[in-house]
Amino acid sequence: MKLAEAKAQFIQTWGSLGAQWGINRTMAQIHALLMIMPDPLSAEDIMTELNISRGNTNMNVRELINWGLVERVLIPGERKEYFTAEKDIWKVATEIARERKRRELDPILKTLNQLQEVEGDAKDKHVKAFKESIQGINKFAHQTDKVINSFVKAEESWFYGTLMKLFK
Repeated sequence: MKLAEAKAQFIQTWGSLGAQWGINRTMAQIHALLMIMPDPLSAEDIMTELNISRGNTNMNVRELINWGLVERVLIPGERKEYFTAEKDIWKVATEIARERKRRELDPILKTLNQLQEVEGDAKDKHVKAFKESIQGINKFAHQTDKVINSFVKAEESWFYGTLMKLFK
């Protein structure tokens, strides 16, 4: 397989994977492109490589910056902005986990905590069923939160060592 074909396949595959992580396909494709490039790219370079519009490029690069996956790079003597992505996949994974936790899990935890305070007759089967369900979901969500926090704080070697122990 030639480099151009391999590069295109990686970008398409990463785009599909990103959609499963809660990142839109174009955002993930831009991230993939920036990860595999040896030098920073300008918005125009990204537009050309991926055949996407300026607005789509700017919006998704801005969002990648917000996620902590891409950063602006200043190149002396250049007026254009250039961008590069984190190349360490461990850092990429922890940033994605951190951001998804902030955007998805934290709001549901807040809601679940509020829902536990529902008023009603504790003997009413509807109130009882609701409270039991919310408590179970809340317990699971808090355990998930602990696991994600451990993952985000963990060192790569600790994580893989612990994972390997689980499979033995």
